[in-house]
Amino acid sequence: MKFTIKAASLQNLSTACLVLGVYTNQNLPELTAQADKLIRKKISKLIDSGDLSGALGQTVLLHAPEGLRAKRVLLVGLGKKSDFDQKKFGRAVGAVAMALKKYALSDAADTLVNLDIKGTGMDTLGHLLARTLANSTYQYSQTKSKKGKPSPLKQIDVFLADKSKRNVLKKGLDVGTAVSTGMSVARELGNLPANICTPSYLGEQAIALGKRHKELKTKVLTEAQMKRLGMGSLLSVGHGSDEESRLIIMEYKGTSSNTKPNIIVGKGITFNTGGISLKPGAGMDEMKFDMCGAASVMGAMTALCELKPKINVIGVIASAENMPSGRATKPGDIVTSLSGKTIEVLNTDAEGRLVLCDALTYVERYKPKSVIDIATLTGACIVALGSVNSGLMSNNDELADKLRQHSVAVNDPVWRLPLDEEYQKQLDSNFADIANIGGPKAGTITAGCFLSRFTEKYPWAHIDIAGTAWLQGKDKGATGRPVPLLVDYLLNNA
Repeated sequence: MKFTIKAASLQNLSTACLVLGVYTNQNLPELTAQADKLIRKKISKLIDSGDLSGALGQTVLLHAPEGLRAKRVLLVGLGKKSDFDQKKFGRAVGAVAMALKKYALSDAADTLVNLDIKGTGMDTLGHLLARTLANSTYQYSQTKSKKGKPSPLKQIDVFLADKSKRNVLKKGLDVGTAVSTGMSVARELGNLPANICTPSYLGEQAIALGKRHKELKTKVLTEAQMKRLGMGSLLSVGHGSDEESRLIIMEYKGTSSNTKPNIIVGKGITFNTGGISLKPGAGMDEMKFDMCGAASVMGAMTALCELKPKINVIGVIASAENMPSGRATKPGDIVTSLSGKTIEVLNTDAEGRLVLCDALTYVERYKPKSVIDIATLTGACIVALGSVNSGLMSNNDELADKLRQHSVAVNDPVWRLPLDEEYQKQLDSNFADIANIGGPKAGTITAGCFLSRFTEKYPWAHIDIAGTAWLQGKDKGATGRPVPLLVDYLLNNA
């Protein structure tokens, strides 16, 4: 999707659809002169008839509006002006995206970035606008015999009232567009079935991304290479599968300086049966989404390749397929991790932490500035936070605070959970250095405690996306979260 900044008069703006925001008090700050008077008159009639209240997210389409060259005007409710904030801006843009999709329009002109929101800059509004509208055109069709028609929406003209903010707006639009591209990559990988999206397939996609962008160097470690390194924990997860496990490393070098890299690490369990600790059959098809952490890493690296910032970032994916067989790891087995720590595998369905711990040890060699792992790690996180906030844990308050701030800035929220020392004792084992589960209490926290044992040499954060990585029901599919948060953090914390 192409975004073009327009500073021409709204009356003379030629477009298939002009998007205007309406507060419940009928305030239309974007319009002036004759057009303002004509549209206000039309809005008054709509309000009197009960067709328009200005409630947040409500949309009404007007055809052939007087005084404007636009063929249509889409009015979107903003709610009370006194309550309008960045989060509500995102919801309003989402409503616009749905309406434009419904009416199958090829282009539109949007005015919403001119809304005055305290504490929110034009770059952030441009980012949210571009990301939301571009992301709305994604549709999955790769495994369908009849492909859906691609979205006709190709062009968005963004009306800018204050010409001095043009460069700031352009930066926001560019970042939002790149993030949307990254989210589409993450969504596509998440939505693919496990008989296509295997650990080897993820490696092939990473190599292909590196071939398209000279700034990215990719290498993929095989099982034989990981065995030589001593990655017994990661390899134990894939023992029961015919699909080989992979460790994928993508090094983005945007500057020739030896700046310490920020590193993102994704859990890539391309299908998770639970292994010998078998999951219930109902809903097991959704376990193809258990690689959405890996997908978000691939999406974030894609966005960086599009933007080409002068920063150094490394993306790592620890990928395996967790299957039951005669060769599968059994409850009670003890494995040795890359760190040398031994792990008693009490539950083979707690496999994400087993692949991540070796990846988190592997990245020590890069002497990172920060490491963030992303994983659909625990069902307990869904119980705690639902599908709104991703769970956040960290061994570094400054890093945790930054991630929280960036999550708010891009409407990709996280909520921090504790990692108090008292939780660690739940992982005690009589037969190994550590157990891979800590019992029924505080499951999300003890999973974070497990990972923290392998991250003592650098600032680290863990993001549990079990509740936010995909949707269920009629909208079933991967969401692409937390690509927006990851990209915003990486761009601003080089």
